[in-house]
This record gives sequence, structure tokens and C-alpha cells, in this order.
Amino acid sequence: MLYYLYMEKQRVYMVIDMKSFFASVECAERGLDAMTTKLVVADDTRTEKTICLAVSPALKAMGVKNRCRLYEVPKDKDIIIARPRMRKYIEYAANIYAIYLKYMDKSDIHVYSIDECILDVTDYLKMYKIKAKPFAQKLIKEIHETVGIPATAGIGSNMYLAKIALDITAKHAKDRIGWLTEEKFIKELWNHKPITDFWGISKGISTHLAKLGITDMESIAKYDEDLLYDHFGVNAELLIDHAWGKEPCLMSDIKNYKSKSHSFSNSQILPRDYLVSEAKEVLKEMIQEGCFRLAREHVVTQLVHLYITYEGYQYGTKGTKRLSVTTNLYSQIWPYFDTLFDEIVDSRFRVRRIAYDLDCLVDDDNELYDMFTDFSKVEKEKRLTNSILQIKDKFGKNSIMKGTSYQPDAMQKERNMQIGGHRSGEEEDE
Repeated sequence: MLYYLYMEKQRVYMVIDMKSFFASVECAERGLDAMTTKLVVADDTRTEKTICLAVSPALKAMGVKNRCRLYEVPKDKDIIIARPRMRKYIEYAANIYAIYLKYMDKSDIHVYSIDECILDVTDYLKMYKIKAKPFAQKLIKEIHETVGIPATAGIGSNMYLAKIALDITAKHAKDRIGWLTEEKFIKELWNHKPITDFWGISKGISTHLAKLGITDMESIAKYDEDLLYDHFGVNAELLIDHAWGKEPCLMSDIKNYKSKSHSFSNSQILPRDYLVSEAKEVLKEMIQEGCFRLAREHVVTQLVHLYITYEGYQYGTKGTKRLSVTTNLYSQIWPYFDTLFDEIVDSRFRVRRIAYDLDCLVDDDNELYDMFTDFSKVEKEKRLTNSILQIKDKFGKNSIMKGTSYQPDAMQKERNMQIGGHRSGEEEDE
């Protein structure tokens, strides 16, 4: 049986993914088997509507869906509810990355997400005189023996096929390893449904495809290409390539890619439905921290966006303002958000989520003010900002904050103890 794809001039990729990563880490920390332990990662200090970050395989087998709400988890005394510890998960991810580095150069590793990596193993198969599947098994075994985390893998002749092998084929393999060539992809997955199982096909794209009578990859491959371009523009090229199991992108292309987008975004889901006045105070904190980040990264903004989502998440409003200055100073940026908030907020409802973008970022060498600016105040605020950043760097994010951040409904003190909007785990260590 063909277990590897190494051929002259043909590359071999692996995508290795940790099973229910956050839940598996919590099991490993407790000395439990992640495959048999009933565990869910969720912040039970919030409401029962809070989203569970991870569900262990044993719970999934019981029908509990990933990213479910806490109230949807069965009331069972044997189920462990583990509060998120993002810093701990990052530590485990770093240890797993270190395992890859034992066998490969970092130029052949792409971190796709905290629990998933793409590996170009082409040259290493020949170096270690090993086939692709045994190499994947070796890595998975070492990950489990070293950090106690179970993993799955997809192997393919290009990165797309390796990803599809992971997402679809590996789920039906006893050893949790899938592999695909272009020929195998066409033979086994051309008629696979739902089409949203394939990477890059969202619900919106699948709905559009369905209107054209397309429900599987074979239908895309055999559809009139000109019509596909009429409907999807340049994205049609990607759909057509993927329908045939082709992907021209190489690891070197990923490493050399530089984003043309220059913006900074942040959002907060509030712990309850906030009054409009309370929500504005939270927005003030958010913009202050956003300005600190701009200053730390030595960039300035000239365009801002604000998004407000209301109770029940069924309705939202948004707005944009272009600044008359190009700056990273809170005193200059906040008035625009203040006005924007008042213009777009719907006071009939309470606020549940706030998000903003600081857009069109450029180096602070391009800082620009209007003729009415008091430059003595600008320089004073810059010095104050730099002093605050130095204090935060030395003593922690909560070492210096505005008095408003200590009000009952303020969020910044708690947010400073989080990573990616979730508990870092540091609060448990204090």
C-alpha cells in the first residue's frame, strides 16, 4: 500500500492538529486521558450562555458540540469544567513547536493556529530515510509522550490536500492520519458533502454555489469556468484549482508573504447587557489601550471604525470617521470615537459587544497635525505615554491605570489578565 508520496519534483506536506487542544491540555495537567475524560473548557464565572472553548473527545462522542454554550453541556457530576488558561495553552504549543524543530528547520514550518502546523517534509523524508506516514506517526507519538496531547495528521502532495486530508480523511482513519494525492482526491472526495467541509468554502459561498446547482467539488470542476468568474471574480481561480485538488502555493510563498492591510482591531463581549452610558466608559478604556498599542508599535492612524452589537446579538450598528490628523494620541483620537458612538448607538437597546478598528496605519514618522494643534500638549502627552508604557512593561499591565478602570462596570483590569479575550490563568497563580 502507498503510505507516502515522495516523488522527484513532488513536494510532501503534513498538517498536524492537536485534538481538542485546550481540553487536552487541561486533561494533561490533571494526569487524565484526553480521549476518555469528560471535560469542557469554559469560564463558569460568567453566565451559562458563555461559549465553551473546547470539548473533550469523550464529550463530543456524547453529542456535545464544539463551541456550544455552557448551558448545553449535560448536568453530569463526572463532567469537569475547566476554566481557560491561555498562557498555559501557549506554553504547550511552544513545547510542541520545539518538537518539530528537532527534526526540521523553521523555514519549513508554518504555524497555522495555536494547535495546528503545516510542515513541508519533502527534504526530510530523504534525509531520515523514512516514508511520510511513519514520519507523521513518529511526530504524533513524540508529541503524546512529551506533552500528553493526542494529535491527528493530514498528508498531501500540496498544502491544500494535506489540509483536506486532515479535516476529512483523517476522521475516518483508525490511526487518525489521512493522506491524499490529486487522483485520490478526485476518486474519493469529488462527491463528498457537505461542500462546506472543504477548506475555503464558507456557508455564504456554498449558498451561492447551490443557487448555481453546485453541491460538490465535481460540480465546480465541470462547471463553465467563464460563468464561475462572472459570479466569483478572481476567487473563481481558487475554487477551480481546489476542485481539482491543486494548490500552487508553496511554503516559501507563505514565508515571503507580506500583508497589504495595515490596521489594528479589538473587540469585547461584555459580561452582561450594558446601558449605553456604561458601554461608553468601556469604549474609553478600549481606545486608551489601543492608543498605547499604537505608541508601542510606533504607528499612527488616520481612519477609525466602530461597531456596536446589542442584546441578543441580533442587531448591530456601525460607523466610520476619518481623522483630520494622523496620530496615536488618545486626546486626539478619543473625540472622534466619542462623536461616532453618539451618532451610531441605538439607545433603545442595551449593548453586549463593542468592536473598533484603527485603520490606515503608517509609521509614526508620518505623524501629522492641523494648524490648531497645541504642540506643547502633544509633546507632554507623548512623554506621559512613554512613561506609562515603561511602567507597564516593568510592573505589569495593571500597575498603572486610570481611576475609572476601578469602577464596578469597568473591564480593563480584567482584560489585562486575559489573552485573546480569555483567562490567561495567571489569576489562579497569584
